[in-house]
Amino acid sequence: MVKRHQLIMALSISIWCSSLSFAHFGMVIPSDSMVMQADPKTLQATLSFSHPHEMKGMNLVKPKAVFVVANGVKNDLAHSLKETKVMEGMAWSLDYKVARPGIYMFVMEPTPYFEPAEDCFIIHYTKSVVAAFGDDEGWDQEAGLKTEIVPLSKPFGQYAGNVFQGVVKLDGKPVPYAQVEIEYYNVDGRIKAPTDYMVTQAVKADQNGVFTYAAPISGWWGFSALSTADYKLKHEGQDKDVELGAVIWVLFHDLK
Repeated sequence: MVKRHQLIMALSISIWCSSLSFAHFGMVIPSDSMVMQADPKTLQATLSFSHPHEMKGMNLVKPKAVFVVANGVKNDLAHSLKETKVMEGMAWSLDYKVARPGIYMFVMEPTPYFEPAEDCFIIHYTKSVVAAFGDDEGWDQEAGLKTEIVPLSKPFGQYAGNVFQGVVKLDGKPVPYAQVEIEYYNVDGRIKAPTDYMVTQAVKADQNGVFTYAAPISGWWGFSALSTADYKLKHEGQDKDVELGAVIWVLFHDLK
């Protein structure tokens, strides 16, 4: 009887531990976050849906919408998408020529994804921001998404160790005490988390929806604020909850 009880406990702990911290992240990763005069003028961006720290890709069907907001003008990029692979999962890429100084906000709204393990749909409104040719006006502008993280720190030109702040918004309003999940894009697999607890970092926003995080090392860091939509979607004839994610990716650099 004791052995059976110990076995059940061991299995329960194993299942619980295996489910720890494995967050999904929408990803929009441009080839550069700051385009200078001597740099290539064409950006390559990859769009995926993944577990970035563990480098486990998922299949991202063609997004519902992909666009860039440049100097206040929104341009559709869906026609530019090409199918590719990211972390062995189906993903998408695009090329975009930067023609003039300004702030370029790349945005993806994915097709709703049903996650059986969570019994809900997932929609991560994902963006990254690129500055070009010395112009840095407007990096804190909103993209007008259902939910988004509006940066309070520049989402480019950051050193590792700098504090990054943003405000979480849903339907244009701050979300008090929103939980924000944070993961490192572990491109070369060089980072090994000491425990599963440390794969996904988490902070809570304050009463005004503002959160703060200091990235400890250089590289791309993703910030994802989750909320539940005020509507449901059908899956096999049944109404299911919809998890909305406001995601922003920020590149941090080594101080040399």
